[in-house]
Amino acid sequence: MKRILAIESSCDETSAAVVDCSDVFDVKANIIASQIELHKLYGGVVPEIASRKHIECISQVVEEALLEANSKLDDIDAIAVTYAPGLVGALLVGVNYAKSLSFALKKPLIPVHHIEGHICANYISSKSLKPPFVCLVASGGHSTIAKVTDYNNYSVIARTRDDAAGEAFDKVSRVLGLGYPGGPAIQQAAKNGRSDAFKFPRVQINDSLDFSFSGVKTSVINLIHNLEQKGQEIPINDIAASFQTAVCEVLAKRLIDIAKNEGVENIALAGGVAANSLLREITEDLAKINKLKLHYPPLILCTDNAAMIAVRGYHLLLNGSVAKTDLNAVATRDIGVS
Repeated sequence: MKRILAIESSCDETSAAVVDCSDVFDVKANIIASQIELHKLYGGVVPEIASRKHIECISQVVEEALLEANSKLDDIDAIAVTYAPGLVGALLVGVNYAKSLSFALKKPLIPVHHIEGHICANYISSKSLKPPFVCLVASGGHSTIAKVTDYNNYSVIARTRDDAAGEAFDKVSRVLGLGYPGGPAIQQAAKNGRSDAFKFPRVQINDSLDFSFSGVKTSVINLIHNLEQKGQEIPINDIAASFQTAVCEVLAKRLIDIAKNEGVENIALAGGVAANSLLREITEDLAKINKLKLHYPPLILCTDNAAMIAVRGYHLLLNGSVAKTDLNAVATRDIGVS
């Protein structure tokens, strides 16, 4: 059993968690300080503001996690931190704080890849999930399907060529006047709309499994502009429902196709877009048809959080993958690249 203190600050959530790690993962505390209300004013995340807010919050968030876990720093066996990818200024806040703790406490410092962390959120809620499996990680900055061969072996099979799914949600939501963040806003509007009202494109790139969501985003924007120019009413709910269906169908079908190609029995969802109820529903239906077992985390573990960083950190610790005090933040880095 290892008690890991984890820190996550890659974008607009400052999070600290204390997790007891062994064959199962017991989350003693998972504190998340969200900046969503702050960034709503600007229609998206402002990196400079995010970094400053992380500096304000990080000490308090760590202290609150330790208090909730009834732990002292001396009880911690290792410190895990997100070092890549993300907003480099935001990452630096968490990395430097974790390095300081590691140095002062003489505890191992574990560098965690943010996307690998998202995948590992599934180990918390799905006790039976073990490699090999394939996982769709869909969020504001990422649309990736990765194969997990073992606990420390990840490889990218498909990625986005342009806009990530969550980014497309945000942009369409902004044009529809639904605000930020786009995912929840689109999902709410879609409840009162028809998913077959408009036929938006489902892009398939020749000889590639990669995603492309710029086309569907542009198609929605062009439709709205054309309706505006003709002085016609904008059917917001129908557009939201049709757009959401187009994106979710592509994500779910691509995941299923890759799972069949790879010959795995288990598939998983992760990341902020994995909280979308339609994506879960479509993927669940396709999984049953193709006799695959679907795993996905609870909603609180879909957003950026430190508990998932602790879980990934545990497997890295067992593998001897620890960092020195020269660890730096990295804005972009592929899954599986050390």
